[in-house]
Amino acid sequence: MPTNGEHLEVNPGDVEASLGREPLYRTAQGAAFLGDSLEMLGRIPAGSISLVFTSPPYALHFKKEYGNAHKRDYVRWFIPFASQILRILRDDGSFVLNIGGSYNEGMPTRSLYHFHLLVALVEEVGFHLAQECFWYNPAKMPMPAEWVTVRRIRVKDSVEYVWWFSKTPWPKASNVRVLREYSPDMIRLSRRGVKPTVRPSGHVIRDSFDKLAAGGAIPPNVVENELRDLLEAPIPETMLKFGNNAANDGYARRSKELGLKMHPARFPAALPEFFIRLLTDQGDIVVDPFAGSNTTGVVAEGLQRRWIAMERVPEYLEASKVRFERSASLDGSRNGRAQAELFS
Repeated sequence: MPTNGEHLEVNPGDVEASLGREPLYRTAQGAAFLGDSLEMLGRIPAGSISLVFTSPPYALHFKKEYGNAHKRDYVRWFIPFASQILRILRDDGSFVLNIGGSYNEGMPTRSLYHFHLLVALVEEVGFHLAQECFWYNPAKMPMPAEWVTVRRIRVKDSVEYVWWFSKTPWPKASNVRVLREYSPDMIRLSRRGVKPTVRPSGHVIRDSFDKLAAGGAIPPNVVENELRDLLEAPIPETMLKFGNNAANDGYARRSKELGLKMHPARFPAALPEFFIRLLTDQGDIVVDPFAGSNTTGVVAEGLQRRWIAMERVPEYLEASKVRFERSASLDGSRNGRAQAELFS
């Protein structure tokens, strides 16, 4: 594998200072800034960020109060952000983009806006597509109601795209950091043993195939058990299954108690956690330029990564403070998630 070029070693405090403003709040590991993220991205030193993880407002045919661009304008709207993201990434850095699809207005056909964006990010901006993944959210609403629940001519759309881009073809990554428990089938296979063979597809199966010495299974990029039980079949290996029915999670409950305005489109903590573990080391800097309720920041905090959150809606960033009110677990001892040291 080629070695990466020289990297600019930047003090995280210097990166914060480069934004030229005081954060709305700060924690032991990061800071949340209110304002125009495009302007703030332009101030960050080139080659200083290990990971940009974000989910910008999707292009929908009806307007959301958090500022989504129309599908016809979406690619042109996002390109300036992408150009700055490419500039600030280290040579071994990554950009992970969660983006959802939508229907064309007034018709039961799908828009291609997100595919146009994918092509533009690679061919126009200069990113490399390291891997495409798919987030399966079984809690998504059956929308648009006209086509799914009224006329019943389409099925429920429960998948969103998660595209992993990189600045070079060789971003820093280690699937060892996200190993999963071996499946019962793999454990049985190891006990029984396999004979070397060549499958009809041409794949060579060696006698080392059944060894468990790695300490865990290479991740299929999916939370397995629930979907496996439901389908009684293997799970697609690039599909990330994370339910997102967060209407009564800690953030929602506390925001309601305090009368704070919640962000209406939050992704689950498991989504940034997977990629932060996969693509960064402790002490690396993670940026979310469309932070919303700052899920990325609280996950990075718990994993001992430095983080910078940017959000233009004051109410959403103000409400995100409740995520850091007290020490809390990021949940899930099965995945070995870190305890978050959060401010009070």
